[in-house]
This record gives sequence, C-alpha cells and structure tokens, in this order.
Amino acid sequence: MEPPVYLSGQLLLAFPGIGDPRFSRAVIAMCAHDENGALGIGIGRLIPRISLHTLLDQLSIPQGSAPDVPIHAGGPVEPQRGFVLHSQDWGGEDTLQIGGRWALTSTLDILRAIAEGRGPSRWLCALGYAGWGEGQLDEEMTRHSWFATPGDDELIFTASPDERWAGAFAAAGIDARLLAANAGHA
Repeated sequence: MEPPVYLSGQLLLAFPGIGDPRFSRAVIAMCAHDENGALGIGIGRLIPRISLHTLLDQLSIPQGSAPDVPIHAGGPVEPQRGFVLHSQDWGGEDTLQIGGRWALTSTLDILRAIAEGRGPSRWLCALGYAGWGEGQLDEEMTRHSWFATPGDDELIFTASPDERWAGAFAAAGIDARLLAANAGHA
C-alpha cells in the first residue's frame, strides 16, 4: 500500500456531488495534514454581513488603516474562532508556516498588526475551519470527493471567492463546467 500524500500547502476542491451541502464548491487552503488528521481554511465563501471592521470592533481593536474587507466562512468547525491566512512576510505569536507557501495565524496580534499597517502584505480573514480526524480525509480522497491542486497566490489572495473554485480547476487544466455531479465506478 502506498503511503498517504499529505496536502499541507495545497488547495482542496470539492467535486460536485460531494454529498455535504456545507462543502458544495468548497475551496479549502490546507494548513495541516498528517497521520493525526487535517485542518484547512475555507476560502470559497464569504460570511454575509460580517466585515473586518465589525470583527475589530467586537474585539475592541481600533480599525486604524485596516481595509473593511469581508470575512470568509473558514469551515463548519468552531465558527466563532478566527484565522488569518497570509503571506510569509509576517510572523507573530503561534504563526504556523504552511508548506513553504503561506502562513496561518489565529492570535489577535495579527489583527492588531493589520490595523496598524504593519501586517503581512497579503492576507484574508476567516471564521471557523474544516477539520478531519485521523485518516478521515485520506479515506474521502479515495472516494473521489476532493481534488488537490497547488493553486497560486493570485488565486488565493486576489481572486474573488466566487472565482476560486473554477479558477483552481482551470489552473490544473480542468474545465469545471464539465464535471459531473455523480461519480461512476469502473
């Protein structure tokens, strides 16, 4: 049996017909994936009516020079917990470097740095995360529920959330319009 392929630093895309409406057309930036489980941040949907300024106000952090950008729906697990997926040019308390590509910080120091104009050059904020237990994602990958692709920084940090799913498939040479919602078995 082949050893599992770990997906940290890649984008995970839900195939049509995944069977869980929470992950329909999901785009997940994989931040940790090993023999103990996996964690990723959803970057394909925004949370309605919540912006960075709203979040900063709730946390009593002065808005400063922070742009009032939307907040991403990071996933169904702990939707009240915040994360910032960002470029590697900033590091703070408990910043996790991911696959030599980007970083993840979930402490308030990054929000303060962004508000003060000294944060990372590229970033996005999310509430919640997608999580899998030991072997769960590996098993889901064998059922063809997910497609992994490297993606790129422009897609992650510049494209609109609505463009990321099809854009990531296109970057891998796949026309997402041709994907079937039902999987077949040979």
